[in-house]
Amino acid sequence: MTLESLPGSSGYLDLFPERRMSYFSNPYVLGLTVIAGIGGLLFGYDTGVISGALLYIKDDFEIVRQSSFLQETIVSMALVGAMIGAASGGWINDVYGRKKATLLADVVFTAGAIVMATAPDPYVLILGRLLVGLGVGTASVTAPVYIAEASPSEVRGGLVSTNVLMITGGQFLSYLVNLAFTQVQGTWRWMLGVSAVPAVIQFLLMLCLPESPRWLFMKNEKDKAIAVLSKIYDIARLEDEVDHLSAALEEEQQRKNTVRYLDVFRTKEIRLAFLAGAGLQAFQQFTGINTVMYYSPTIVQMAGFNSNQLALLLSLIVAAMNAGGTVVGIYLIDHFGRKKLALSSLFGVIVSLVILAGAFFAETPGSSNGIYGWLAVIGLALYIAFFAPGMGPVPWTVNSEIYPEQYRGICGGMSATTFLTIAEAVGTGVTFLILAGIALLAVVFVIVYVPETKGLTFVEVERIWKERAWGSSYNTESLLEHGNEST
Repeated sequence: MTLESLPGSSGYLDLFPERRMSYFSNPYVLGLTVIAGIGGLLFGYDTGVISGALLYIKDDFEIVRQSSFLQETIVSMALVGAMIGAASGGWINDVYGRKKATLLADVVFTAGAIVMATAPDPYVLILGRLLVGLGVGTASVTAPVYIAEASPSEVRGGLVSTNVLMITGGQFLSYLVNLAFTQVQGTWRWMLGVSAVPAVIQFLLMLCLPESPRWLFMKNEKDKAIAVLSKIYDIARLEDEVDHLSAALEEEQQRKNTVRYLDVFRTKEIRLAFLAGAGLQAFQQFTGINTVMYYSPTIVQMAGFNSNQLALLLSLIVAAMNAGGTVVGIYLIDHFGRKKLALSSLFGVIVSLVILAGAFFAETPGSSNGIYGWLAVIGLALYIAFFAPGMGPVPWTVNSEIYPEQYRGICGGMSATTFLTIAEAVGTGVTFLILAGIALLAVVFVIVYVPETKGLTFVEVERIWKERAWGSSYNTESLLEHGNEST
């Protein structure tokens, strides 16, 4: 049985292919996406800015300069906050809505930025880092879900990937800001404090945006939901989308009103979906993006260039390549598909990591020049070129669309927490060859566990998991139900 033959499956776009939307066809949806994606920019900026700011923090606070523990705490406290924010952000999303979760994230992030910029000692600075992390964690859960639930299915992947573009753009912006404030009095205070500006801008703009139409519908605020949907779809398709939401609402009402974390593991189809989502987020980090970025200065030195300015320039170039690759991913993800894009990205990542590993193994101790250094630079460039369009945006997109409405916030938060935890662990002591082996495992994982969701409605995606969980028994039951409705 094919998905299209299942009762209730939408055939609207098959009947009227000329009404498929493109990425730029609806300015309202695109504007909503960009505003929500500012949360991703905050995420990227915070992860990139601290490396430059820490150099000047050590100059101002002798106790930090003398304590590697304090230095690590300043850097990692944002990660701790992000883990807490991501875990609790899923619950906030489900109970209070995507819009309020975003507004809360902006308030907390802004408070953290102000605390950091005015910190009289490193301990207050650590508190500010914790607050910023809480905001980042909540935003990392909320933005992809908010965008996905307001996006037409045929461009959902590209629009959600825009949030990833904002993350990589935020990283690039952080390097520029670091460079701009190196000669300004107060250096690190400006670097960290200026992050409040986009948070305030997003807060003000979000006040003018509606709640997610899908969340409104599930909370029985149907009139508000339809008013939002009418700005996204024409009349004919609006009716089709409302029918989908009505079917989803009817199914959700048969379930428990309150979803707990353990419920994710008690329902077979949700468990399978969570395995695919959390697994993708984990492999995104285990395939070495943080490690490759960490070794960037070493790779430059291997090529015979020891200048700090050149290292900063490399960081800018790598960040620009990462952002540029994400733009390519925005186009490919809805044309090429999530699964194919992830697999092709992983194959390229494997080749790149093998090149990097070979260059490091071949480089002799004490040598800082030669063909192996340039081979490492080529491996770095290839890695970014393959990772950015695929394994960069695909995990975030898939996690925004594979869960039923009732579980979407809580599962998204749990998956994001997995991602943020592994980000800290992967960055130290692993070799590129081991990462290549992990990438090979990721290929097998994607082939076996991750379905293709390109162009599918949320209802159709839910059917995929039910078919995988219950097989032919689910197909038989759904056909009987359809037959009873017909009679």
